[in-house]
Amino acid sequence: MSKNGKQFPGVSVLVFDLDGTLIDSKLDLALSMNATLEYLGRKPMDHDQIFSYVGNGVPVLIKRALGEPTSEEEIEKGIVHFLDYYRSHMLDNTLPYPGVREALDALTGCSLAVLTNKPVKFSQAIIDGLHMNKYFRFVYGGNSFQKKKPDPMGLNTLLREFGASPREAMMVGDSDVDIQTARNAGTWACGVTYGMGSAKLPACCPDLLLDNLADLPARLQK
Repeated sequence: MSKNGKQFPGVSVLVFDLDGTLIDSKLDLALSMNATLEYLGRKPMDHDQIFSYVGNGVPVLIKRALGEPTSEEEIEKGIVHFLDYYRSHMLDNTLPYPGVREALDALTGCSLAVLTNKPVKFSQAIIDGLHMNKYFRFVYGGNSFQKKKPDPMGLNTLLREFGASPREAMMVGDSDVDIQTARNAGTWACGVTYGMGSAKLPACCPDLLLDNLADLPARLQK
């Protein structure tokens, strides 16, 4: 269901966030974070608390989970262990959200890309492992550019690569980070209500808010 009746017939470029938007990776992220906390001699953390820390990249996730005071050495140890553990377990429980494949199949006339703050090698490996690579011309991660979302560097790069103007593009994501990225680049912003950061979305006033990604193609029809 769509939260409003707006249509966006001029949009031909869709740029998607990954975690919380295309894929439900919550459990694998939470288990990896708690394995890291155990490695560092810390107590495990409630999964919902971990989910609230996701969206700004692994270093920020680790810093938020460890809290203050924490040394840079411990943060770095946490990052290394998290990435090593997650690399081996990132497809244990992760799947596309309901409606995602239907949406991507229906968007064949559009140019599609992924822009996430997750490391690009992990992002590409998950997309390949879930057999979703055929949909996307570009997959960029948090280490693909000098600055992560919500900085518009990655989205602006995609606009140039697709030869599109900002108003011909829409950023689709589950968090305030994604909506702010769209605003910073001058594109349309679509939020999805089922992801990890969805509680903050209404306050961000996205141009479109969807309960299921399968409803997106109808909003782009001319």
